[in-house]
Amino acid sequence: MTDEQYIRRCLELASHGLGRTRPNPMVGCVIVKDGEVISEGYHQMLGQYHAERNAILNCKYPEKLEGSTLYCNLEPCSHFGLTPPCATLIVEHKIGKVVCCNDDPNPKVNGRGFEILQAAGIEVVRHVLEEEGRWLNRRFFTFQEKHRPYVILKWAQSADGIMDPETRPYWITNAFLKQLSHRWRSEEAAILIGSNTCQNDHPQLNARLWAGDNPQPVVLDRSHRLNDIPEHWLLLDCKTIDEVLNVLYEQKIQSVIVEGGRKVLDAFLESGLYDEVRILEAPVNLEHGIKAPEYKNSCHHKETYGDNTVSYYYV
Repeated sequence: MTDEQYIRRCLELASHGLGRTRPNPMVGCVIVKDGEVISEGYHQMLGQYHAERNAILNCKYPEKLEGSTLYCNLEPCSHFGLTPPCATLIVEHKIGKVVCCNDDPNPKVNGRGFEILQAAGIEVVRHVLEEEGRWLNRRFFTFQEKHRPYVILKWAQSADGIMDPETRPYWITNAFLKQLSHRWRSEEAAILIGSNTCQNDHPQLNARLWAGDNPQPVVLDRSHRLNDIPEHWLLLDCKTIDEVLNVLYEQKIQSVIVEGGRKVLDAFLESGLYDEVRILEAPVNLEHGIKAPEYKNSCHHKETYGDNTVSYYYV
C-alpha cells in the first residue's frame, strides 16, 4: 500500500469522531511495520486519548513499534491539554517515521510537534493528501484560521420555492429528511435561529431523532422581543452577522448550523460569512407563504431520500 492509501485509512478512522471531538479536530492513526498494519486508533471523544496514543496503546505487539511508520492526518500534538502530548510518546516508543496529512494551525502546536520528532531523529513526511485532510477537518481549520465558526445554512422548501407556508404547523419534507436534519444537528456545535422562528414555531433545537449530542441553541433577537426561553439557550442582540460570529468564536463554538427564517438566512447570505448551504426540497406546491432564498450558485451534489432531495453547495 502507498502512503496515500494509509492516510485515507486515517481519514476514514478520524471521521468516526464527527460531532464528538470538538473543538478538537478529528484524527485517525495507522501504524505499519514491514508492510503490515500493526495497530490503528482514532480520537473518539473530547477529553479522551488522541489518535496516536490510542493506536500505540492498542498495539498487541509493542515490540514492533520500534522502527515502525506512523500515519496520522494531523500533526501530533506537542503540549499538555486534557491529555499528554503525542509527539513525546512517539519518540519514547522509537517509531522511525511519521507520515502526516496536515500541519496543525493551533498556536499551541503549529510545527512544534514536528520539531520534537525531527529532533529525535524521526523522519517526517508532510502534506500527504493535504486537501482531503483539510476538507474532513474544515470546521477546525475555519475556526483556527478565520477566527469564526464554520457556518452551514440550511432550509427546506417546496417545489414552488415556499419555505414558510401559511398553514401551520406544516412539515415540508419527509420523515427521512427530518431524521437527517437531526443527525446534522448532532454534528455541529451550535444551532441558530431568529426571534420570529422562535416565537412562531417554538422549536426544541435538539437532536432528539438521532443518537448524538445536542447543539448549543442560539437565538438572534435584535429587537428584544423574547423573554421566556430556556436558561441554557444563548440569546444574542447583535446587529451584524460579523458580530454574531465574533461572539460565537469567543464562546469557543467551532461550527453552527443556521435554521432560521428568511430574514436570518438573507442576513447571512448578504454578509458572505458562510461556508455551506444545504437545501431540502419536497415535490409539493404550497402556493402561499414566505419564499425561500433564491440561491444561484452551482450545486456540488444532490442526494435523494424517497421523493425528496438535498442539494449541497460549498463556498
